[in-house]
Amino acid sequence: MYIISRHLFVVLILAFSAAAAPGVRAQDIPPLSDRVVDTAGILPADVKSRLIVKLAAFEAKSSDQIVVATIETTGEWTIEHYANLMFRRWELGQAEENNGVLLLVSVNDRKLRIEVGYGLEGVLTDALSKLIINETIVPEFRAGDFPGGIQKGVNDIIAVLEGDSAGLMDRAERYKDRRDPTDYFAWGFFALFFLFFAGTVVFSILARIFGKKLGPGRYEWLGVEVSTSGSGSSSSGSSGWSSGSSGGFSGGGGSSGGGGASGGW
Repeated sequence: MYIISRHLFVVLILAFSAAAAPGVRAQDIPPLSDRVVDTAGILPADVKSRLIVKLAAFEAKSSDQIVVATIETTGEWTIEHYANLMFRRWELGQAEENNGVLLLVSVNDRKLRIEVGYGLEGVLTDALSKLIINETIVPEFRAGDFPGGIQKGVNDIIAVLEGDSAGLMDRAERYKDRRDPTDYFAWGFFALFFLFFAGTVVFSILARIFGKKLGPGRYEWLGVEVSTSGSGSSSSGSSGWSSGSSGGFSGGGGSSGGGGASGGW
């Protein structure tokens, strides 16, 4: 029996997004130079220094690697696609643990995302990531306080990874009570999108198992001819890219499958 995982669906979405954004280049993603990469220039030097020290101390204690990045725009990419490619190019977290977290802020787009490595998705869940964005970071951003929002967001991320999420869970309940009804429309659209792509993938898999092989990558099943061959692509989204690191700091080889949450202000 084959199960289509959420990560496979994310890979399909990323591939679709990449095809829809031919005007954006790999080099638009800045190199990884430190635990805080403030390309947009919204963080004062003292705030950036304190964040770097805090994140380095947390990584030394826990081995979890948190990186903050600010950019002016994601261009034609969505914040989700950009964050995932940035995470994978930078290889955040340890290769064997996949324990990286990326807090990405796109200033001109008024979008942000918390991208979570595979190994931390059970701790820093999508729900908690969404809560940190909506209840902690966004209110500060709307008040024009980017440094305050980023610092508070980092504090909440660290608190969750350290196992102290009780306060955030209380806020989650309050957030759920006043959730915008339009969220249900968004979930309905997401479900239809998932069924379309998942159904296509499942049918292709079953055709290979139960169908008649017509040729290389071609099968016939239930009266339908299915082609499973393709040009081939890397799920890492970073084929041919260097690690993108400099200045003596780099990721440890970790990866992400799209876990986390996004928001805007």
